[in-house]
Amino acid sequence: MFRWLNGPGNVFRQPLPGSTNYLNAYDRSGNLLRARDSPKGRNSEGEAEEKDEDKEKDVDEGETNDLEVNVETATVKSKKAQRPSPKAMMDGVPLPKETAEDLMPFPMNRQFRSQAVLSEELKNAIYERVVVQGKSVRNVSAALGVEMRRVGAVVRLKAVEKGWETKGKPLATPYSKAVLSMLPQTPYIPNDPQVHESINDLPVHRATTLQLFHPVSESRHFTRRDAGQAFQRDLKPAEDRIPHTELYQMEKWRYEGMQRDERIQRMREQNEKDIQAKKEKEERRREKEKMEVTRVDHGRSVFRFQDVRVDERVGEDGRGRAGVGARYGIPHQDRKKGQIKIPTKVE
Repeated sequence: MFRWLNGPGNVFRQPLPGSTNYLNAYDRSGNLLRARDSPKGRNSEGEAEEKDEDKEKDVDEGETNDLEVNVETATVKSKKAQRPSPKAMMDGVPLPKETAEDLMPFPMNRQFRSQAVLSEELKNAIYERVVVQGKSVRNVSAALGVEMRRVGAVVRLKAVEKGWETKGKPLATPYSKAVLSMLPQTPYIPNDPQVHESINDLPVHRATTLQLFHPVSESRHFTRRDAGQAFQRDLKPAEDRIPHTELYQMEKWRYEGMQRDERIQRMREQNEKDIQAKKEKEERRREKEKMEVTRVDHGRSVFRFQDVRVDERVGEDGRGRAGVGARYGIPHQDRKKGQIKIPTKVE
């Protein structure tokens, strides 16, 4: 152990700034691999990007987004931007960007790659757009390439941080900077935002987890809407269940030959209608709750009473989501021995 600490491990006594400093980034002698590839400090940034892109294709082969072409293109572009900015210097010479080999923290697990995290500047930009500018979470997610749930989490955590600063509570800023310095980050570029992650993944519906044999005639045009109804009568198709349906609609309009300005104008009008419809729906929900729920205020606590019917809660089959114990689920019978899985008739 001491031989390694005094030999190859000696480079970790003073970590290289702007780099992850993983073991796989160094050889057995403690030499940085990407510095060895460019010993004279030549500007090999373009070559490093080409090598990095080829390695990422080998690692992430087959990972494409069929729902949104623009998101897919931006994701490929962002895989290069997720590396830390090339601020790392060795002997006064700037180092090339990190490759996929440099992002393996565990030498024995070569399939694992350290994923990029949001930089502090990107978190501040998300909070600024949502809270200060009043933009919706959906628009911010599509503009910055961050999943909507992550946008909401950043806004809530930033609100807690702002509250602590107002109250004068100490923050673990040095610890945060130390952790972020050891991880690849997605930078914030105002004029050219980099996609952090896939934002339009199709969620898995419970009804689609069953084995299903649905025979159809060869002459029938079987669409995604028909596939959804085969699993469940009211199940929407994939383009209506993705988080960002507006991206699908924009791409559909572009495929139909609509001009860019017209697409943007129609999307703005549709967004305004959706926002107004959500406000009206929320107002009706509040009015209904106000009429059905009786509140009794006792000073320290407020009791809420509401009349309910069991059959309306659990449904006719007893599997209603509003019923007690619904989240524990009921086992399916699709893989049980003796169950008939092959259709016996064609409708």
